[in-house]
Amino acid sequence: MKKILIFIIALLTLFGCSKNRLTKDMPVDKKMEIGNALFEKGKYHKAIPYYTDVAFERNSIYTAEAQMKLADCYFNQNKFMEARFEYEELIRLFHDYKEVSRAYFQIGICYFNESLSPHYTQEETERAISAFGTFIEKFPFDEKKKDAIEYIQKCHYKLLEKKYYSGYAYYKMYDYSAALMYFDEITRLGNIDKFDKMSLFYSAKIYIAREDKENTLLASNKLNERYPGSKEANKINTLIKKLD
Repeated sequence: MKKILIFIIALLTLFGCSKNRLTKDMPVDKKMEIGNALFEKGKYHKAIPYYTDVAFERNSIYTAEAQMKLADCYFNQNKFMEARFEYEELIRLFHDYKEVSRAYFQIGICYFNESLSPHYTQEETERAISAFGTFIEKFPFDEKKKDAIEYIQKCHYKLLEKKYYSGYAYYKMYDYSAALMYFDEITRLGNIDKFDKMSLFYSAKIYIAREDKENTLLASNKLNERYPGSKEANKINTLIKKLD
């Protein structure tokens, strides 16, 4: 039994070495052909070795294309960190490649997809904004400019959400000064959305707790003006009447 097992392992090793040697000796155009066929079938993990081999052929006419396809393989598998690295390599090595603008755009998407929920740090969100900004700056007439702007808006909204959750966390800890700092940043923007409404609501509650009538009225007036009839506005109005 032991001899049979050793024989099977030897055969597998021999087959693996033979396969690697065949791939290594295969013409570059053939590697691209196989890689592209696998890519079209969605077999990205199987296409990666072929594209990697071609990407190392620095003098090949297929090198830049293989580098882009390699990055796309990782991207399509939701491996955004690996994809971003390969897109960055394309830009570094082949800055004149016909699809280099798409590489810049894809880097922004990678950062966007890598970013954590608004409850956590938003370093990747900030980097996504920077990446899309670089894309727009370098390719102001690219057809994806509108999409890049929309991504930037999504990123800013996510950062706004992060500010609200930070303010709410301080509110729950009774650190009202810190909470107001975040809530004020949001309400000064004048957006009509849930984060603005809730920031005004909690600001008013803080001022009521502090018995600060002047700022209570300012916050409640904004709340009633922007969100008339809302349950948050009604709650603050009821609290103010009780104080009176």
